Amino acid sequence: MPIQEMQYSNPPSDGKFALVLLNWFRENGRDLPWRGTHDAYAIWLSEIILQQTRVQQGWDYWLRFMHRWPTVEQLAVATEDEVLREWQGLGYYSRARNLHFAARQIVEMGGFPCTFETIRSLKGVGDYTAAAIGSMAFDLPVAVVDGNVYRVLARYFGISTPINTTEGKKEFAQLAQVLLPPNEAAAYNQAIMDFGAIQCTPQSPHCMLCPLQESCSAYRLNRIAELPVKLKKLKITERRFTYIYIRYAKDANHPVLTAIRRRGEGDIWQGLWEPYLVEEADDAFPSFVKSDSGQLQLISKDFRHVLTHRILYCDFYLWQTTVKPALTVDYQWVDEHELEQYALPRMIELLLQQLTSTNININNK
Repeated sequence: MPIQEMQYSNPPSDGKFALVLLNWFRENGRDLPWRGTHDAYAIWLSEIILQQTRVQQGWDYWLRFMHRWPTVEQLAVATEDEVLREWQGLGYYSRARNLHFAARQIVEMGGFPCTFETIRSLKGVGDYTAAAIGSMAFDLPVAVVDGNVYRVLARYFGISTPINTTEGKKEFAQLAQVLLPPNEAAAYNQAIMDFGAIQCTPQSPHCMLCPLQESCSAYRLNRIAELPVKLKKLKITERRFTYIYIRYAKDANHPVLTAIRRRGEGDIWQGLWEPYLVEEADDAFPSFVKSDSGQLQLISKDFRHVLTHRILYCDFYLWQTTVKPALTVDYQWVDEHELEQYALPRMIELLLQQLTSTNININNK
């Protein structure tokens, strides 16, 4: 819905809202070590660390990363193990892996990207992060929209559209962009985020000392506790799998065998069959893959499969060998031409279709 068609209790583009926030920010903005710089690397690093992390906790990690890897080029040549060790304690380790991957992307690009679209293309960077980096590092006139922004805008303008719906995300993004003063994008984005974090807090906001009190819709109508509106949804969890499809044939005169096992009780796909699984907790390839007895090939990376209440991500590999690896007793060897006789999860079927499309023949390796 176009912003001009929305009915707000306050004019969204009269400039007063932004002016009040900027004045408040000059007096009350947080003094953070990654502010006051246009170094895109330093800003990007802070934004990735602060995903799912409180500022107080992330501060020390940012300092340690900047001390050990002062430039993106230095981070790019670090090993993943080094990055993960430095990240230890922050949790959500995919952020660290994405950070490391994106550092190499940036180096391959020849430097930090400077447009919203190219920043957004980095691994682990979404709309909010791209807007934050773009405005603070390159003065791009792009508004940020995070939880703090949703709360401030919903309360001040009296918006009841749920923030976790497509309509709500679109409406708040449009409004945030209209309110953004193009020549002060960096200061304004930081101002509204700090205002939400310090002044217009989720619980017990400091309304009596708020410079927007008189014109705030939620304050006037006693709706502070109601806004922003968020629809209750079932919790969606994410899981990661790494499968190795083993193709074993002693020689060209023997059938091609593969190893599968039946999934146990108490988890998804109970009773269905699957190829060799590298458990997420192990996060390492088995010893036979590390040997010289075969060839490992990546077939699919970060394959996404959606289940009810779950999103699965899978890396799928092919291991071709003429030496039969020793596996645990829960795996059994079957002729790969007989796989259709076994009930497989839909995700495995889709992965096997990708394997078939490669037209790989073990006898021609």
